[in-house]
Amino acid sequence: MSRKTLRSGSLWTTQSWTAPSRQAHRVRPPTRPPALCGRVFRARDALAAGLLTRNQLESRAWRRLFRGVYADAALPDTHGTAVAGAALVVPDGAVFGGRTAAYILGAEALVEAAAPVEVIVPEAERFGPVTGLRVRRTSLPITEVRSVGRYTCTTPVRTAVDIARYENVPDSVVALDVLLSRGLVRARDLAEAVALLPPGRGSVRARRAVGLADERAESPPESVLRVLLRSVGLAPVPQYVVRDAEGRFVARVDLAFPELKVAVEYDGAWHGQPGELGRDRRRHNALVAAGWTVVHVTAADMHAPDRVAASVTALLRERGVIRPSASR
Repeated sequence: MSRKTLRSGSLWTTQSWTAPSRQAHRVRPPTRPPALCGRVFRARDALAAGLLTRNQLESRAWRRLFRGVYADAALPDTHGTAVAGAALVVPDGAVFGGRTAAYILGAEALVEAAAPVEVIVPEAERFGPVTGLRVRRTSLPITEVRSVGRYTCTTPVRTAVDIARYENVPDSVVALDVLLSRGLVRARDLAEAVALLPPGRGSVRARRAVGLADERAESPPESVLRVLLRSVGLAPVPQYVVRDAEGRFVARVDLAFPELKVAVEYDGAWHGQPGELGRDRRRHNALVAAGWTVVHVTAADMHAPDRVAASVTALLRERGVIRPSASR
Protein backbone atom coordinates (compact mmCIF):
# COMPACT_ATOMS: atom_id res chain seq x y z
CA MET A 1 0.00 0.00 0.00
CA SER A 2 1.32 3.46 -0.85
CA ARG A 3 0.11 7.03 -0.83
CA LYS A 4 -0.35 8.71 -4.20
CA THR A 5 -1.32 12.32 -4.88
CA LEU A 6 -3.91 12.80 -7.64
CA ARG A 7 -5.46 15.93 -9.08
CA SER A 8 -9.26 16.05 -9.08
CA GLY A 9 -10.72 19.09 -10.79
CA SER A 10 -8.99 22.12 -9.29
CA LEU A 11 -8.15 20.36 -6.05
CA TRP A 12 -5.20 18.23 -5.18
CA THR A 13 -6.13 15.19 -3.13
CA THR A 14 -4.28 12.31 -1.56
CA GLN A 15 -5.71 8.75 -1.70
CA SER A 16 -4.61 5.20 -1.20
CA TRP A 17 -3.26 3.27 -4.23
CA THR A 18 -2.42 -0.43 -4.47
CA ALA A 19 0.16 -1.76 -6.95
CA PRO A 20 -1.22 -4.50 -9.23
CA SER A 21 -0.41 -8.01 -8.08
CA ARG A 22 2.20 -9.90 -10.10
CA GLN A 23 0.07 -13.01 -9.80
CA ALA A 24 -2.78 -11.21 -11.58
CA HIS A 25 -0.64 -11.12 -14.75
CA ARG A 26 0.85 -14.60 -14.44
CA VAL A 27 -0.17 -16.93 -17.26
CA ARG A 28 -1.80 -20.03 -15.93
CA PRO A 29 0.08 -23.16 -17.08
CA PRO A 30 -1.90 -25.47 -19.37
CA THR A 31 -3.75 -28.34 -17.80
CA ARG A 32 -1.76 -31.58 -18.09
CA PRO A 33 -3.57 -34.51 -16.45
CA PRO A 34 -1.10 -37.21 -15.31
CA ALA A 35 -3.08 -39.82 -17.23
CA LEU A 36 -2.15 -38.10 -20.50
CA CYS A 37 1.46 -37.19 -19.76
CA GLY A 38 3.82 -38.95 -22.15
CA ARG A 39 0.89 -40.39 -24.05
CA VAL A 40 -0.64 -40.36 -27.53
CA PHE A 41 -4.43 -40.32 -27.31
CA ARG A 42 -7.74 -39.82 -29.08
CA ALA A 43 -9.34 -36.48 -28.38
CA ARG A 44 -12.76 -38.06 -27.95
CA ASP A 45 -11.44 -40.39 -25.25
CA ALA A 46 -9.85 -37.56 -23.27
CA LEU A 47 -13.02 -35.46 -23.56
CA ALA A 48 -15.35 -38.33 -22.64
CA ALA A 49 -13.26 -39.11 -19.55
CA GLY A 50 -13.39 -35.49 -18.46
CA LEU A 51 -9.61 -35.19 -18.55
CA LEU A 52 -9.65 -32.14 -20.82
CA THR A 53 -12.03 -29.58 -22.21
CA ARG A 54 -11.94 -28.65 -25.90
CA ASN A 55 -10.17 -25.40 -25.07
CA GLN A 56 -7.57 -27.22 -22.97
CA LEU A 57 -6.99 -29.68 -25.80
CA GLU A 58 -5.89 -26.82 -28.04
CA SER A 59 -3.26 -25.57 -25.58
CA ARG A 60 0.48 -25.77 -26.13
CA ALA A 61 0.61 -28.83 -23.86
CA TRP A 62 -0.56 -31.06 -26.71
CA ARG A 63 0.55 -31.62 -30.29
CA ARG A 64 -1.95 -32.62 -32.98
CA LEU A 65 -0.77 -35.66 -34.94
CA PHE A 66 -3.82 -36.51 -37.00
CA ARG A 67 -7.43 -35.42 -37.00
CA GLY A 68 -8.74 -36.32 -33.56
CA VAL A 69 -5.39 -37.66 -32.34
CA TYR A 70 -2.99 -35.77 -30.09
CA ALA A 71 0.30 -36.33 -28.30
CA ASP A 72 1.87 -34.89 -25.20
CA ALA A 73 3.98 -32.03 -26.58
CA ALA A 74 6.83 -33.21 -24.36
CA LEU A 75 7.16 -36.37 -26.46
CA PRO A 76 9.92 -36.26 -29.09
CA ASP A 77 8.76 -35.31 -32.57
CA THR A 78 9.85 -38.60 -34.14
CA HIS A 79 8.45 -41.03 -36.66
CA GLY A 80 7.78 -43.35 -33.73
CA THR A 81 5.42 -40.81 -32.18
CA ALA A 82 3.65 -40.45 -35.52
CA VAL A 83 3.31 -44.24 -35.78
CA ALA A 84 1.71 -44.35 -32.33
CA GLY A 85 -0.81 -41.77 -33.51
CA ALA A 86 -1.45 -43.54 -36.80
CA ALA A 87 -2.26 -46.74 -34.93
CA LEU A 88 -5.27 -44.90 -33.45
CA VAL A 89 -6.48 -43.79 -36.88
CA VAL A 90 -6.07 -46.74 -39.24
CA PRO A 91 -8.86 -49.30 -39.66
CA ASP A 92 -8.81 -52.88 -38.44
CA GLY A 93 -6.73 -55.04 -40.75
CA ALA A 94 -4.30 -52.24 -41.59
CA VAL A 95 -0.60 -53.09 -41.58
CA PHE A 96 2.37 -50.75 -41.44
CA GLY A 97 4.60 -51.14 -44.50
CA GLY A 98 7.49 -49.62 -46.43
CA ARG A 99 9.90 -47.46 -44.48
CA THR A 100 7.54 -47.30 -41.53
CA ALA A 101 7.77 -51.08 -41.27
CA ALA A 102 11.56 -50.79 -41.50
CA TYR A 103 11.43 -48.32 -38.60
CA ILE A 104 9.33 -50.68 -36.50
CA LEU A 105 11.66 -53.58 -37.34
CA GLY A 106 14.66 -51.66 -36.00
CA ALA A 107 16.03 -49.64 -38.92
CA GLU A 108 15.03 -46.27 -37.47
CA ALA A 109 17.69 -44.37 -39.42
CA LEU A 110 15.85 -45.05 -42.68
CA VAL A 111 12.98 -42.70 -41.82
CA GLU A 112 12.99 -38.96 -41.25
CA ALA A 113 10.76 -37.58 -38.51
CA ALA A 114 8.56 -35.68 -40.97
CA ALA A 115 8.08 -38.62 -43.35
CA PRO A 116 4.50 -39.83 -43.80
CA VAL A 117 3.51 -43.01 -42.03
CA GLU A 118 3.14 -45.81 -44.58
CA VAL A 119 0.09 -48.03 -44.20
CA ILE A 120 -1.25 -50.97 -46.20
CA VAL A 121 -5.00 -51.64 -46.08
CA PRO A 122 -7.09 -54.36 -47.75
CA GLU A 123 -8.11 -53.60 -51.32
CA ALA A 124 -11.79 -53.30 -50.42
CA GLU A 125 -11.15 -50.96 -47.49
CA ARG A 126 -12.50 -47.43 -47.98
CA PHE A 127 -10.00 -45.41 -46.00
CA GLY A 128 -8.17 -42.19 -46.68
CA PRO A 129 -6.74 -39.98 -47.83
CA VAL A 130 -5.40 -38.82 -44.46
CA THR A 131 -2.85 -36.05 -44.11
CA GLY A 132 0.36 -37.54 -42.75
CA LEU A 133 -0.39 -41.06 -44.00
CA ARG A 134 0.66 -42.79 -47.22
CA VAL A 135 -2.00 -45.41 -47.86
CA ARG A 136 -1.57 -48.33 -50.24
CA ARG A 137 -4.25 -50.91 -50.98
CA THR A 138 -3.26 -54.51 -51.54
CA SER A 139 -3.89 -57.99 -50.21
CA LEU A 140 -1.17 -59.33 -47.92
CA PRO A 141 -0.67 -63.03 -47.25
CA ILE A 142 -0.53 -63.77 -43.53
CA THR A 143 2.99 -65.12 -44.07
CA GLU A 144 4.14 -61.60 -44.98
CA VAL A 145 2.81 -59.95 -41.82
CA ARG A 146 4.50 -59.79 -38.43
CA SER A 147 3.59 -58.47 -34.99
CA VAL A 148 6.27 -56.31 -33.37
CA GLY A 149 5.27 -55.13 -29.93
CA ARG A 150 1.88 -53.45 -30.23
CA TYR A 151 2.16 -52.94 -34.00
CA THR A 152 1.52 -55.11 -37.04
CA CYS A 153 3.85 -54.59 -39.99
CA THR A 154 5.16 -56.36 -43.06
CA THR A 155 7.94 -58.91 -42.63
CA PRO A 156 11.52 -57.79 -43.26
CA VAL A 157 11.66 -59.39 -46.72
CA ARG A 158 8.28 -57.98 -47.79
CA THR A 159 9.33 -54.59 -46.38
CA ALA A 160 12.56 -54.62 -48.40
CA VAL A 161 10.82 -55.74 -51.59
CA ASP A 162 8.15 -53.04 -51.28
CA ILE A 163 10.80 -50.36 -50.81
CA ALA A 164 12.62 -51.68 -53.87
CA ARG A 165 9.42 -51.70 -55.93
CA TYR A 166 8.08 -48.27 -55.10
CA GLU A 167 11.17 -46.08 -54.62
CA ASN A 168 13.87 -44.97 -57.04
CA VAL A 169 16.87 -47.27 -57.30
CA PRO A 170 19.51 -45.21 -55.44
CA ASP A 171 17.19 -44.55 -52.48
CA SER A 172 16.01 -48.14 -52.28
CA VAL A 173 19.56 -49.50 -52.48
CA VAL A 174 20.48 -47.32 -49.48
CA ALA A 175 17.60 -48.88 -47.55
CA LEU A 176 18.42 -52.42 -48.68
CA ASP A 177 22.07 -51.96 -47.69
CA VAL A 178 20.97 -50.96 -44.18
CA LEU A 179 18.54 -53.87 -43.86
CA LEU A 180 21.22 -56.29 -45.05
CA SER A 181 24.02 -54.90 -42.88
CA ARG A 182 21.82 -55.09 -39.77
CA GLY A 183 20.94 -58.70 -40.48
CA LEU A 184 17.23 -57.99 -40.86
CA VAL A 185 17.20 -59.65 -44.29
CA ARG A 186 19.48 -61.96 -46.26
CA ALA A 187 20.60 -61.34 -49.82
CA ARG A 188 19.47 -64.74 -51.07
CA ASP A 189 15.99 -64.27 -49.57
CA LEU A 190 15.65 -60.93 -51.35
CA ALA A 191 16.84 -62.42 -54.63
CA GLU A 192 14.28 -65.22 -54.35
CA ALA A 193 11.47 -62.80 -53.46
CA VAL A 194 12.01 -60.42 -56.38
CA ALA A 195 12.43 -63.34 -58.78
CA LEU A 196 8.87 -64.38 -57.89
CA LEU A 197 7.35 -60.94 -58.49
CA PRO A 198 4.77 -60.96 -61.28
CA PRO A 199 5.18 -58.51 -64.15
CA GLY A 200 3.85 -55.16 -63.15
CA ARG A 201 4.60 -51.99 -61.29
CA GLY A 202 8.13 -51.90 -59.95
CA SER A 203 9.12 -55.52 -60.53
CA VAL A 204 11.99 -54.68 -62.89
CA ARG A 205 13.13 -51.84 -60.64
CA ALA A 206 13.02 -54.11 -57.59
CA ARG A 207 15.20 -56.76 -59.25
CA ARG A 208 17.73 -54.13 -60.24
CA ALA A 209 17.86 -52.63 -56.75
CA VAL A 210 18.29 -56.02 -55.10
CA GLY A 211 21.07 -56.85 -57.55
CA LEU A 212 22.90 -53.67 -56.54
CA ALA A 213 22.45 -54.01 -52.78
CA ASP A 214 25.44 -54.97 -50.64
CA GLU A 215 25.60 -55.71 -46.93
CA ARG A 216 29.16 -54.37 -46.70
CA ALA A 217 28.12 -50.74 -47.21
CA GLU A 218 28.58 -48.55 -44.15
CA SER A 219 26.88 -45.28 -45.05
CA PRO A 220 24.09 -43.96 -47.31
CA PRO A 221 26.44 -41.70 -49.33
CA GLU A 222 28.71 -44.67 -49.96
CA SER A 223 25.72 -46.67 -51.21
CA VAL A 224 24.64 -43.88 -53.57
CA LEU A 225 28.19 -43.50 -54.88
CA ARG A 226 28.43 -47.24 -55.51
CA VAL A 227 25.13 -47.22 -57.44
CA LEU A 228 26.42 -44.32 -59.52
CA LEU A 229 29.58 -46.20 -60.47
CA ARG A 230 27.66 -49.38 -61.19
CA SER A 231 25.35 -47.41 -63.50
CA VAL A 232 28.32 -46.70 -65.81
CA GLY A 233 29.51 -50.29 -65.84
CA LEU A 234 32.02 -50.16 -62.97
CA ALA A 235 31.97 -52.64 -60.12
CA PRO A 236 33.90 -51.40 -57.08
CA VAL A 237 34.42 -53.57 -54.01
CA PRO A 238 32.87 -52.01 -50.88
CA GLN A 239 34.88 -51.64 -47.66
CA TYR A 240 38.07 -53.10 -49.09
CA VAL A 241 41.01 -53.66 -46.74
CA VAL A 242 44.28 -52.34 -48.19
CA ARG A 243 47.54 -53.92 -47.04
CA ASP A 244 51.12 -53.05 -47.86
CA ALA A 245 53.71 -55.33 -49.49
CA GLU A 246 54.40 -56.99 -46.13
CA GLY A 247 50.72 -57.67 -45.51
CA ARG A 248 50.32 -54.99 -42.87
CA PHE A 249 47.02 -53.15 -42.58
CA VAL A 250 47.03 -49.74 -44.25
CA ALA A 251 43.38 -48.67 -44.43
CA ARG A 252 39.87 -49.79 -45.19
CA VAL A 253 38.48 -47.78 -48.10
CA ASP A 254 34.87 -47.12 -49.04
CA LEU A 255 35.11 -48.43 -52.60
CA ALA A 256 38.05 -50.08 -54.33
CA PHE A 257 39.26 -51.39 -57.65
CA PRO A 258 41.95 -53.68 -56.19
CA GLU A 259 43.54 -54.80 -59.46
CA LEU A 260 44.20 -51.18 -60.40
CA LYS A 261 44.90 -49.97 -56.86
CA VAL A 262 42.32 -47.21 -57.08
CA ALA A 263 40.17 -46.22 -54.11
CA VAL A 264 37.10 -44.00 -54.18
CA GLU A 265 36.31 -42.37 -50.86
CA TYR A 266 33.28 -40.34 -49.83
CA ASP A 267 34.39 -37.43 -47.66
CA GLY A 268 31.75 -36.36 -45.18
CA ALA A 269 31.83 -33.03 -43.37
CA TRP A 270 34.46 -32.71 -40.67
CA HIS A 271 33.11 -31.99 -37.22
CA GLY A 272 36.01 -29.94 -35.97
CA GLN A 273 37.43 -32.69 -33.81
CA PRO A 274 41.06 -32.09 -32.85
CA GLY A 275 43.47 -34.01 -35.05
CA GLU A 276 40.81 -35.26 -37.48
CA LEU A 277 42.31 -33.52 -40.48
CA GLY A 278 45.77 -34.78 -39.56
CA ARG A 279 44.57 -38.37 -39.25
CA ASP A 280 42.91 -38.18 -42.66
CA ARG A 281 46.08 -36.82 -44.24
CA ARG A 282 48.25 -39.54 -42.69
CA ARG A 283 45.81 -42.19 -43.90
CA HIS A 284 45.86 -40.73 -47.41
CA ASN A 285 49.66 -40.65 -47.44
CA ALA A 286 49.82 -44.27 -46.28
CA LEU A 287 47.58 -45.33 -49.17
CA VAL A 288 49.71 -43.42 -51.66
CA ALA A 289 52.86 -44.99 -50.21
CA ALA A 290 51.26 -48.41 -50.75
CA GLY A 291 50.84 -47.56 -54.44
CA TRP A 292 47.19 -46.58 -54.36
CA THR A 293 45.49 -43.63 -56.03
CA VAL A 294 42.61 -42.14 -54.05
CA VAL A 295 39.66 -40.28 -55.55
CA HIS A 296 37.88 -38.12 -52.98
CA VAL A 297 34.19 -37.39 -53.55
CA THR A 298 32.27 -34.81 -51.51
CA ALA A 299 28.58 -34.06 -51.07
CA ALA A 300 28.99 -31.10 -53.42
CA ASP A 301 30.52 -33.38 -56.06
CA MET A 302 27.45 -35.61 -55.93
CA HIS A 303 25.36 -32.76 -57.31
CA ALA A 304 27.15 -33.45 -60.61
CA PRO A 305 27.09 -37.28 -60.70
CA ASP A 306 28.00 -37.53 -64.38
CA ARG A 307 31.20 -35.62 -63.70
CA VAL A 308 32.08 -37.93 -60.80
CA ALA A 309 31.50 -41.04 -62.90
CA ALA A 310 33.52 -39.62 -65.79
CA SER A 311 36.49 -38.71 -63.59
CA VAL A 312 36.63 -42.16 -61.98
CA THR A 313 36.30 -43.87 -65.36
CA ALA A 314 39.07 -41.73 -66.85
CA LEU A 315 41.40 -42.53 -63.96
CA LEU A 316 40.76 -46.26 -64.27
CA ARG A 317 41.57 -46.11 -67.97
CA GLU A 318 44.83 -44.36 -67.16
CA ARG A 319 45.76 -47.06 -64.65
CA GLY A 320 45.01 -49.99 -66.95
CA VAL A 321 42.30 -51.97 -68.63
CA ILE A 322 39.02 -51.72 -66.71
CA ARG A 323 37.85 -55.14 -65.66
CA PRO A 324 34.79 -55.63 -63.45
CA SER A 325 35.56 -56.50 -59.84
CA ALA A 326 33.43 -58.97 -57.92
CA SER A 327 30.61 -56.91 -56.43
CA ARG A 328 29.65 -59.43 -53.79
